[in-house]
Amino acid sequence: MGDKETVLILLASFGGGKFLEQQLDSFSAQTYENWDLLVSDDGSTDDTLDILSRFKAGVEGCHDVTVVAGPRSGCARNFLSLLRRIPDGTSMIALSDQDDVWLPDKLEKGRNAIKAASEGERPILYSASTLICNENLEGVSPSPAFRRNPCFENALVQSIGGGNTMMLNGPAIRLLKAAAEEVDDVVIHDWWIYQIISACGGKVIRDNSPVLYYRQHADNVIGANSSISGKLHRTLFVAGRQFAKWNDTNIAALSASYHRFTPEAKNAFAHFSDARRGGLVKRLTALYRSGALRQRPKGTLALYLACATSRL
Repeated sequence: MGDKETVLILLASFGGGKFLEQQLDSFSAQTYENWDLLVSDDGSTDDTLDILSRFKAGVEGCHDVTVVAGPRSGCARNFLSLLRRIPDGTSMIALSDQDDVWLPDKLEKGRNAIKAASEGERPILYSASTLICNENLEGVSPSPAFRRNPCFENALVQSIGGGNTMMLNGPAIRLLKAAAEEVDDVVIHDWWIYQIISACGGKVIRDNSPVLYYRQHADNVIGANSSISGKLHRTLFVAGRQFAKWNDTNIAALSASYHRFTPEAKNAFAHFSDARRGGLVKRLTALYRSGALRQRPKGTLALYLACATSRL
């Protein structure tokens, strides 16, 4: 796994036996063949570990497959534990869920995009669109396209890249490994990754072409219809305080790595934090100064409504 030309796939598993084999088979079908696999299993009691063992034996000599025990405290913390375990010298990673099916050129497409965008030691995060489908890979529809350029001001209030599509270069890996040691809890790992990379001067690529089949089923941890983005948008209009609770978690997590932020990100973060306290005019003014915005105007309007009603 130390080969600098190897893409290390990080897979967090838990009770995934029903669909895992198809996902693993899609790794083997990749046009970019130089990859290894690191799996953190969070205490599966089905046949997940047996499937991983058979897969490891089947690709032995071509790919290294390592399976470790996860923290048994949920999907986000399992992925954080994977980030902490990345071997030193790893030059590229790809995050994976256990129940998707990758398109054959997923690794190659992401790797090429990262290589084309490389600028010295600048961290780079690549994410892409997906093909949303049912558990039989039928009823396919593309995930939403985003028009605004990714930035920290957007990352403060919206996750735009599914972790199952994400790939990162060496500088981004080193940044995330360090930041993962500083944080205990995040809302969801992919949102936090977008925030950290954009806050610390990294480049975020959002490819609107699909790279995988995003299978929807009853056991999805985060599904397309109940995604962080979708839930966040709806929460802005309801009486509950889930959005505010997510922001509590996000702000605590980001504060732990604040010393790594660019001056511009520090300024945006400070104003966003101020937008959550004080009088109405003070809150709205601070939100405006933060530059926080969502990908669509209606979403940004909802953001200001949440601020006005003390639900930010």
